[in-house]
Amino acid sequence: MRTIRLATVLLSALLFIKCSNEKEKRETQNENKPLNFIIIFADDLGYGDLSCYGNPTINTPNLDRMAQEGQKWTNFYAGASVCTPSRAALLTGRLPVRSGMASNKRRVLFPDSKYGLPASEITLAEQLKTVGYTTAAIGKWHLGHKEQYLPTNHGFDYYFGIPYSNDMDMVDGLLPYWEYWQQPNDSIKTAHFNVPLFRNTEIIERPANQNTITKRYSEEAVSFIKKNNDQPFFVYLAHNLPHIPLFVSKEAAGKSKRGLYGDVLEEIDNGVGKILDAIKEEGLTENTIVVFTSDNGPWLPFKNNGGSAGLLRAGKGTTWEGGMREPGIFWGPGNIKPGLITDMGSTMDLFTTFSTMSGAKSIDDRILDGIDLSETLLNHNPSPRKSVLYYRGTEIYAARLGDFKAHFVTQGAYGEFGKRQEHETPLLYNLSHDAAEKFDIAHEQPEILEQIQKLVDAHKSNLVMEKDQLADRE
Repeated sequence: MRTIRLATVLLSALLFIKCSNEKEKRETQNENKPLNFIIIFADDLGYGDLSCYGNPTINTPNLDRMAQEGQKWTNFYAGASVCTPSRAALLTGRLPVRSGMASNKRRVLFPDSKYGLPASEITLAEQLKTVGYTTAAIGKWHLGHKEQYLPTNHGFDYYFGIPYSNDMDMVDGLLPYWEYWQQPNDSIKTAHFNVPLFRNTEIIERPANQNTITKRYSEEAVSFIKKNNDQPFFVYLAHNLPHIPLFVSKEAAGKSKRGLYGDVLEEIDNGVGKILDAIKEEGLTENTIVVFTSDNGPWLPFKNNGGSAGLLRAGKGTTWEGGMREPGIFWGPGNIKPGLITDMGSTMDLFTTFSTMSGAKSIDDRILDGIDLSETLLNHNPSPRKSVLYYRGTEIYAARLGDFKAHFVTQGAYGEFGKRQEHETPLLYNLSHDAAEKFDIAHEQPEILEQIQKLVDAHKSNLVMEKDQLADRE
């Protein structure tokens, strides 16, 4: 009996050593592979909606872990304050006015829109494919619903998601849009929205079951990672939540102290955890970088169905800080040097940064607005981004240079919080001292206003705007 037990122990030890050696060998091999990139993009998430950014009642342990093990950026900006232009900015590394994906007539694309992201634009997926990456777009696209504008025609090998916002295609006969959202949450059904769910170019479900869609997006990402663990990959996972209408699975419902909105974010966070687990299980931890951010700030008119910008002013649709400053979390053990980054960064910088990290050739046939952040991510060098332009449609409403931000024009979101105001003397705020933009110091720092004006003038001097792709309807 003792001999049998000893043999069993020895066999178990040998199996453990073999598995450990195989795992170590696989991780060593992966260290020499190109970096994988995953961007997780929330929709209408506020700067103050994550527990690692100060929210007291929304529990996001997986995003908190990413922030602790990686870099948490406190001055990270979306490319616009609404969906379509913001997504175009991220994927092209360019201000949306350069691609025609910004408009003063219709701020985003709709189901009756005629156009989408022009084929002449180079997306991050197309850029990475030049150096052998396989690519997937999962979630909300919102850069054109017709086949020629879908992800599969913009560099993505695989697409699973909805083509525009989840509040579009409302079923006829319901209340007017703004009145509808005043109804109790339990009266809002997924069947009230005839939003299609695509796999590649085929509609596989209509209306999309939004109760399970967050969970399915994360599962699709995990599946793609596991299927492509032997080659470099890029996953663009763009959740269509917490944009209203809010939906969660049965498993996630009622779990958050923040109510339904908190349930939604905690389900997204749970999916982040599953993705991180899959990366670890596949031995890809040392050569995968994951980024989490959002397209714009919270949609405040929807009260408890919308999020919070924390100490920042206003939200979605505006060029106040709450409209465009977002959580920015970078995770990549062995690559991303952990720490708190208070320098500036932008979603447009992901194009340039990942191009550098992947070894893709720089693009010199067009102006890129993205800046290479790789030295900040890898070595904590100061961020090379020193300025931010805040466009609303095709007009610059505000500009930031260093710590200072000037507002030339201010306006509320969709006319809800005040009319357009042009400021003869621009408003000026020191964002390092006054992130809430409460105390105008223009009279104290006229020389700063002059410097910011020069920045804007230099930008406009070589600006070529593409034809408006959002205004025309079918």
